[in-house]
Formats: sequence, C-alpha cells, structure tokens
Amino acid sequence: GRDAKKLVRSPSGLRMVPEHRAARSPFGLDEPPWVPDKECPRCMQCDTKFDFITRKHHCRRCGKCFCDKCCSKKVPLPRMCFVDPVRQCAECALVSQKETEFYDKQLKVLMNGATFFVTLGTSDKSELMVCRLSNNQRYLVLDGDSHYEIEIIQISTVQILTEGFTPGGGNTRAIGMVLQYKVPGSEEVMQMKFTAGEDFSCNKKLSAAWLAAMHKVSK
Repeated sequence: GRDAKKLVRSPSGLRMVPEHRAARSPFGLDEPPWVPDKECPRCMQCDTKFDFITRKHHCRRCGKCFCDKCCSKKVPLPRMCFVDPVRQCAECALVSQKETEFYDKQLKVLMNGATFFVTLGTSDKSELMVCRLSNNQRYLVLDGDSHYEIEIIQISTVQILTEGFTPGGGNTRAIGMVLQYKVPGSEEVMQMKFTAGEDFSCNKKLSAAWLAAMHKVSK
C-alpha cells in the first residue's frame, strides 16, 4: 500500500522509512550530512583535541563532530525514523526528548480523534464530524455526512478558541479551533471552525486534549 515502510541502514543506524517519498510524514527530518573527519581536529563543543584515546563521534541530529563526553547520550529520534535511540550531542538530545513526548502523546491523541461541530467558511450550518490525523500523519480527516481530507502542509493558521479567561487571570479551557488552509492547485484560502459539543455524546475532556495536541502540531 501507499503507507508501506522499509528498513534501511544508514551510517547513523537502522531506520524504518516509507517506501514512497510522497508518503513521508510532514513532521519528518532528513538525516544531516556529517562534518568530514578531516575538517574536525577538535571537539566542536569543548575544543578537546582528538587523538588515539579521544575518539570523535557524530551527532545523528546535527551531524557535527564531538568527543564522547559531549556526545554520549543515546536518545530516540522519531522525526528521522530511527528504530533505536541514537547518539546525540547534549543540545540536540534536549530537543529530541521534547519531540519524543510529542510523538508518544500528542500525535496519538490526534490519530485517535475527537468529535466536533464543524462549520465551513461563512456558513451558518454546522455538521457533527469525527476529526482525526491520518495514520501517515499527512492529512486531517473529517468524517460525518460529508468527508474532508486536509493536507497538513496546506494548513496556514491554527487558532485555538478558549473560554474561562478573566482579566485577573484564571484557568481557560479549549472549546474549539479556527483552521485556515490553502486549496491545492490554487491560492484560495478556506476556513473551518471546530466547536466542541455540549451534549454527552461528545467527551469534553477528549476534545480539549485533541485541541491542545493540534495547537502543538501547529508549532
């Protein structure tokens, strides 16, 4: 199928990547080129000189060259589809750790989906729809009496609608979202409004979690 994957070996480690480049996740990153060994006589972090004892290591995320002390952490790197945790410098490891939480939590919430009343453009009619991220992470899929598939890379703005804010501060909760996206093949910008339902068939907590995850995706 179009979402089929294959196992490939790179200098950085084993990666499980889509067979077809067109099926790549919009959140994916390409492997960086490694700084050539001959251009790196010293650690690019602490300036320690490399020799037979102090070996050089490349960070799998940035491709720069470091000593073992400055590049000792092995951290998951799902944006590059690595099967196992890979060696990264301290700075890159922090970024990757935050992204791993995004993959483990927010993306799963989005793929599980939630139910909203969806209003298209300036229409005064809304439709109850199940909204979810496709398994290949490329499309926002909306299913009700109508069916829409919006490519993630075509989304231009995501505005989360909240309620409960007071001038003196206080908790707010996400109750909806306004989404703007470009129609492929044209410069036309479409708008959709998502509103969490108030009835018991719509889980408010689930909807709020889905909206929070969508906010992170937009970043």
